[in-house]
Amino acid sequence: MFFSLSISLKKIWRLEEGVVQFSSRNMQRVRVSSHQAPVQRLGDSQMTLSPKFRLGAKQSDLLDPSFELEMWRKGEPLIPGLPDDVALNCLLRVPVDNHINCRVVCKRWYSLFATKDRFFSRRKELGFHDPWLFVFAFHKTSGKIQWKVFDLKSSSWHTIPTMPCKEKVCPHGFRCICFPHDGVLYVCGGVASDVDCPLNLVVKYEVQRNRWTIMKKMITARSFFASGVIDGMIYVAGGNSTHLFELDSAEVLDPNKGIWCPVANMGTNMASYDSAVLNGKLLVTEGWFWPFYVVPRGQIYDPQTDNWENMASGLREGWTGSSVVLYGQLFVVSEHERTKLKVYDPETDSWDTVEGLPLPEQICKPFSVDCCDNRIVVVGRNLHVAVGHIKSLQPSMKRCSFAVYWQVVDAPESLSDFTPSSAQVLFA
Repeated sequence: MFFSLSISLKKIWRLEEGVVQFSSRNMQRVRVSSHQAPVQRLGDSQMTLSPKFRLGAKQSDLLDPSFELEMWRKGEPLIPGLPDDVALNCLLRVPVDNHINCRVVCKRWYSLFATKDRFFSRRKELGFHDPWLFVFAFHKTSGKIQWKVFDLKSSSWHTIPTMPCKEKVCPHGFRCICFPHDGVLYVCGGVASDVDCPLNLVVKYEVQRNRWTIMKKMITARSFFASGVIDGMIYVAGGNSTHLFELDSAEVLDPNKGIWCPVANMGTNMASYDSAVLNGKLLVTEGWFWPFYVVPRGQIYDPQTDNWENMASGLREGWTGSSVVLYGQLFVVSEHERTKLKVYDPETDSWDTVEGLPLPEQICKPFSVDCCDNRIVVVGRNLHVAVGHIKSLQPSMKRCSFAVYWQVVDAPESLSDFTPSSAQVLFA
């Protein structure tokens, strides 16, 4: 049975050369309002209709949910020779970048692949839960921002709808916060690059619906700030305000209610280079220049007591890169020390180098870091991806009990002009 399926799928891929490729350059303008509002998806009609023709605009009958049931009743199989449940299980594994080619195979395939929200709804119904790497990238020459998505299973790339943002922005000023297992991503704050004005923008992307929603704005406009998720709540703190003055304020968002509330001030004004959530607390480091011209500062927030405290000196001074939390430990991919991976030891307030090779040479700075299961995922310039497999070693006389093994996936040539600003792993 699976032999015949592989033959059928090979025939499908041969259709690729004969399919018209549609451009996604023309992006729809999005109207921003103070309440939550859906945002148009790329690929929707770009045609402007006059009022007398607007009533005539009608969605294709192939997208009617009852159409799929009708085709099934007529005995038209998804894949000849296979039961529909087996065929559907196979088709829901097709990489997104091949969907446009799959639509032309037959009416039932068009019904499945025509819209991503329907495709991902079916995946959710059947319990699919695969990791995707969402990379917030910008073009090195034009500065234009775009979200690129890397399928960590099929090693294929695709894009998602354009993030609704009217201003010309600095990509690094945003903070991206995700709920990986819900397939939900938030983008907050930012800075308008032409006037150095911080933003209080908040937008949400949902994988299942494949669209952005404009959310209630933050209380304070901020850029280059700290963020993290603790017990399902989104915390933001510090950052730059108007005229690049540093902030000491912090606030929290309840995603279910969509309401921002202030929390205790940090006690010191500081912008953030990096942040992490460890043991239910938000760790904030203000950044660093190597060698240090001034001692870097760091703050730790405990939502249980609504209180901030100073970070231990060894923790803040050794935090020389981008962090992730694995095995309940804080790891940093250092931008110095030959880009080695290191882990923090709270008992000695020091950092230990993880056994294994440094970050592969293909991963050029600047890079962005996230984690997936027991793997560290690093995206470098030109969007090459390195996956570090972290292994916990048996206790020994050695100080560090972890080792790393790196694998590199080179990005296609078409992405060679992009630089990452943030990277988030979501499951879908």
